[in-house]
Formats: sequence, C-alpha cells, structure tokens
Amino acid sequence: MSEAVAIAPGVAPSVRRAARVDLLLIAQMVEVNTRVLDVGCGDGTLLRLLSEERNVDARGIELSQRGVNDCVAKGLSVIQGDADIDLADYPDDTFDYVILSQTLQATRRPRWIIEEMLRIGRRAIVSFPNFGHWRIRAQIAFKGRMPTTENLPHSWYDTPNIHFCTIRDFVALTRRIDARIERSVALNRFGRPIRVGAPWWVWNLFGDQAVFLLRRK
Repeated sequence: MSEAVAIAPGVAPSVRRAARVDLLLIAQMVEVNTRVLDVGCGDGTLLRLLSEERNVDARGIELSQRGVNDCVAKGLSVIQGDADIDLADYPDDTFDYVILSQTLQATRRPRWIIEEMLRIGRRAIVSFPNFGHWRIRAQIAFKGRMPTTENLPHSWYDTPNIHFCTIRDFVALTRRIDARIERSVALNRFGRPIRVGAPWWVWNLFGDQAVFLLRRK
C-alpha cells in the first residue's frame, strides 16, 4: 500500500473550517508556491483555500455558469469548460497539481480525465465517494434499491453521477494506466481516517470516501 496521510493538527484554522474533510486533506497534499488546476471547481471553495493557505497559483475549470460566477465573485481565475473535452487543450506539464474533488463519478470519461490530469500536471489529486462501502452494499442486498447516503444523496433518477467506483476499482485503474500512488487516505462515514496500513479490502469495506495523490511513473 502507498504512504497514507494523516490529518495534521497544525493546519491553519481557515482550512479546518472547510465544509468537506477531503478539502482539508487535499490542502495538506499540495506544496506551497505551486501551480494548481482544480477541475470541476464548483463555487471555488477549494481554490480559495489553496490560494490563501498554500499561496498557490490557483486556476479552475467549471462546467456550470453559476459556479463560474461564484468563483469570479471571489476573485478566482476560473473558466467555463467541460472536463470531458477541454483538458485536451492544455499543454503538457502546465501545472504542478491537477485536482478532481468529488467529481470523478459525474464524468463521462473518468479514465481519460485522470490520464489527462497526469499529462498536464506533475501530480494529480483525486477524491471520490466509495461505492463499495458496506452500507451501500447492504442497501442493495436487503432493500433491493439503489442506495442513498450522505455522500451520495441523490435518487437514481435525478443523480448527476454516472460512473460509480469503489476504492479497489480506483486502485486497479491506477495500475492499468501506470500511475504511482504517492499518498492515500480513506475516511469513514464520520470523516475519520481508517487505520494506516490496513489492506485495501478494509478501506473498500469501511471507507466512505477516499483521497489519492498520484504521479506518473
């Protein structure tokens, strides 16, 4: 297993007030004074955290016009674009980090996007909900219906998510595309890291979400 990352107590208070725990972890993984592209940056919460706490050159791409407007209102450098298409327009090694937070499952071409992230960035950070969690398995097994959880709140007929994966699925994909896992962490449903050094099946069964730091081999 790769090196896991723990939630450090010395992170600045403004980062600790982040709405999502995975944003805190991502902020810890990004080195200061680097170039960062946030793919599917939403309202710019992560970009703002990185800009203020890590002093990065923060850029973003967002599909929704509302998200772009929110980012611009915060003074962030964000363009409107579709990650499934527009990442191809970026030159190689444009950024130090390319980030995809809680968006992988909503993309049409997740493998292509991760490969493009590793092409245009020296490292890629991906966070996603784990569809292999035991509560999800139990809902399918005992209720016979598509599950809903805190991380996956939408019903099957109105969800934006089209490509669910488990932690083990994601690890298998990194091997297929020849990417190296530098750091990783799985969080339980309470936002606490699962034991460092636990085998993948433990993370896959009890991890509510995961964060991976990747680089090209």
